[in-house]
Amino acid sequence: MKTAFNELLTKCPIVAILRGITTAETPAVCDALFESGIRLLEIPLNSPSPYESIAAAIKHCGERQLVGAGTVLTPDEARKVKEAGGKFIVSPNTSPETIRETKRLGMVSIPGFFTATEGFNAIAAGADYLKLFPSVLGPGYIKDLKAVIKTPILAVGGVNAANVKDFLNVCAGVGIGSALYKAGDTPEKVAEKAREFIALIKEVISKLSSKCASI
Repeated sequence: MKTAFNELLTKCPIVAILRGITTAETPAVCDALFESGIRLLEIPLNSPSPYESIAAAIKHCGERQLVGAGTVLTPDEARKVKEAGGKFIVSPNTSPETIRETKRLGMVSIPGFFTATEGFNAIAAGADYLKLFPSVLGPGYIKDLKAVIKTPILAVGGVNAANVKDFLNVCAGVGIGSALYKAGDTPEKVAEKAREFIALIKEVISKLSSKCASI
């Protein structure tokens, strides 16, 4: 599963965070993101009926996009995501128990961290990627962390059109939430914002692709 995740991250280094999406809205928003070039979709568990929305997204998208869950805090939640068909688990924190259960279930593990100690604890538990959350200290902090942390890092929290290219110069990818999707946005609005991000990052995608290929 990590290989599939990495291949799609290479094509487009954005994970769309669909916080607040409803099950009924899910298929059309998935289509809007796919047509814009975004292949990785995260449905946070603090959304309405998240497990149903994950299942609906997977049924609709098939193999063209990978769907996972965000804001996963416990091993039990990871198991429920697996039952819904989710392919990856994203957390805001470093929970070794949740990381180990995620890997036991065959899903990609992307725990959140903020310090080097949390990052190394996540790696020791089996994390595939690390999610710097929040990324308020900026790309320079990530560059410093990479001197000792070799697991690929995704920047999440505060990523927007003004700084996305700077983050992608030092990260394997970014997670974009409200700057890309807000609860209630129409598919047309989502597609418009997605196209804007794709246009911004085209000049760094080829460079990032070569980095991702070595992961």
